Amino acid sequence: MVNLKHDERLDYLLGEERLRIIQSPTVFSFSLDAVLLAKFTYVPIQKGNIIDLCTGNGVIPFLLSTRSKASITGVEIQERLYDMANRSNEYNELQKQISFILGDLKEMPAMLGTGKYDVVTCNPPYFPTPQKEERNKNEHYAIARHEILCNLEDVIKASSALVKQGGKVALVHRPGRLLDIITLMREYRLEPKRIQLVYPKEGKEANTLLVEGIKDGRPDLKILPPLFVYNEKNEYTKELNKILYG
Repeated sequence: MVNLKHDERLDYLLGEERLRIIQSPTVFSFSLDAVLLAKFTYVPIQKGNIIDLCTGNGVIPFLLSTRSKASITGVEIQERLYDMANRSNEYNELQKQISFILGDLKEMPAMLGTGKYDVVTCNPPYFPTPQKEERNKNEHYAIARHEILCNLEDVIKASSALVKQGGKVALVHRPGRLLDIITLMREYRLEPKRIQLVYPKEGKEANTLLVEGIKDGRPDLKILPPLFVYNEKNEYTKELNKILYG
């Protein structure tokens, strides 16, 4: 049994029949971006330590747990989302592998220690903080989408501090921030190694960027083949169907 609150529902986690996740239309439902990041990022298969910043309702840790036996930590600053992630974790009986921390990612290196993680993942807020009157009236959405409580530099600085030398940091963001991301990654000793652009469909501009860097890695950037979400019939492409449903 799971204790659902307010307008929450218990959803299946895509093609993972054994996993369920608590979601709420007024607080948080995971996006395609999070699923793409979970598929894109490298994970150690048998052992290691992974940390997911801006974890929301825990979707990335749950997805990564299907690919890895590593210990996974999710960090979330919003108490309601943290609570949802914890209750999903209990429902899925993954407490031995996954744990969640309620806190500010900027404080995690001091709290957890530096150089402790093999992999850091993050689906951060994408947009600069708007004027207060322009923000989404829903505080949960505003914090998730806009750099209100952390900005891109905060994310990359914390990720670099948390990851081991030779460890990997993977982010999903908007293509318009590519130069900012590359510049900040190199400033904080994360050498970009893999980039993939995601397009709504052929002929459209890319709207999602996946990037992975290695702490103190050697320069050697690989641009992966483009990923298209929809085909000409407005159905998911074969590649996307495989990512979503296996």
